[in-house]
Amino acid sequence: MEYVTLNNGIKMPKLGYGVYQVDPSEAERCVLDAISVGYRSIDTAQAYANEEGVGNAVVKCGIPRDELFITTKVWISNAGYDKAKASIEESLRKLQTDYIDLMLIHQPFGDYYGTYRAMEEAYKAGKIKAIGVSNFYPDRFIDIQHFAEIKPAVNQVETHVFQQQKNAKEYLKKYGAQIESWGPFAEGKNDYFNNPVLKEIGAKYGKSTAQAALRFLLQSDVVVIPKSTHKERMEENFNVFDFTLTADEMNAIEALDGGESLFFSHYDPEIAEWFMTMA
Repeated sequence: MEYVTLNNGIKMPKLGYGVYQVDPSEAERCVLDAISVGYRSIDTAQAYANEEGVGNAVVKCGIPRDELFITTKVWISNAGYDKAKASIEESLRKLQTDYIDLMLIHQPFGDYYGTYRAMEEAYKAGKIKAIGVSNFYPDRFIDIQHFAEIKPAVNQVETHVFQQQKNAKEYLKKYGAQIESWGPFAEGKNDYFNNPVLKEIGAKYGKSTAQAALRFLLQSDVVVIPKSTHKERMEENFNVFDFTLTADEMNAIEALDGGESLFFSHYDPEIAEWFMTMA
């Protein structure tokens, strides 16, 4: 496993297992499968409604807690100091752990300043080992970074071969934060798994298009958390450390970047209104 060192000295696996859209009834089984494959980083969120399944797997897996890296996120409905503080305790209870390795603000809506203060307090109390944000565009990230006493260690944003976040990465690097990808496969959009560039590069190494794409992100210093409910696919996604892309291959994949989201934009008023229905 390869690791990144966050801005507070905490080591984080570069490859983890994400449980977005994993049914709560399946979460325990899926996380146990992922841990048996070798994953040690698990990414969940309050909004996924499967923290309890993750917690059950953490308890049952037989791996010492300090060898696991658990991430969760505060949802919009829990924004603000008091609600966020209570939600952190609830996440600790559901995850059946004394501490969370990384806690993120899930979306930059609601009183996320109050949420961040609650996270800073929990960090100082040892209940959270690192804190950060998710889905913060460069303008919002710069804002909260200047406001924060404890600087964000991570920003988890949509990042894949068609949206490589080149501008965001520059600012995250400037302010000492690690970029982390959600949706590394873009949920198959743009005929992702049949992309001829990825297929050709993958075939050279006896790898799939998905493996080539993950390798590109890893070599681009992006933390990735691919999700699958199938153990064989978990194994495939994990098997990406035995080959290295050349500079020409990296350049060929970089050329796929469209520089725009394939999902949504926070700058779209209709999207902002949609998020407000959850607040």
